[in-house]
Amino acid sequence: MAQPPLTMFDMARRAMSAQLVRMNAASSNLANAGSVAGSEQAAYRPIRAVFAEQLDTASGLSTVRVDAVVRSDAAPIRQHDPDHPLADAEGMVWTAPVDENAEMVEMLDASRQYQNLVEALSTAKQLMLETMRMK
Repeated sequence: MAQPPLTMFDMARRAMSAQLVRMNAASSNLANAGSVAGSEQAAYRPIRAVFAEQLDTASGLSTVRVDAVVRSDAAPIRQHDPDHPLADAEGMVWTAPVDENAEMVEMLDASRQYQNLVEALSTAKQLMLETMRMK
């Protein structure tokens, strides 16, 4: 059975969902900024949402979907801190390689995109209501 074509509301819902995943990833990265681990393998690595285009053949419209959430391959920051409880035999600990400024920019951009989508939906709703009143 063929799916009905996408509406503007479906497209906005998908885009808002993608921006929410993006904001959650940035929030997770910020929450783990400065976290320390006892080994390089155990150290937190930042995550990013990977988006993909999704074409709706019924309407010819294109929208977005979250294809994956991937871990960065950035190396944790090695620090000498022999007094830290997680320090290894050499007195080394590993800190998460999170750039807090970049994460804040990511979060602000995602929230602005989300806000723009809400505004577009609000405008569309208002126009639909005005059109119905004209009858």
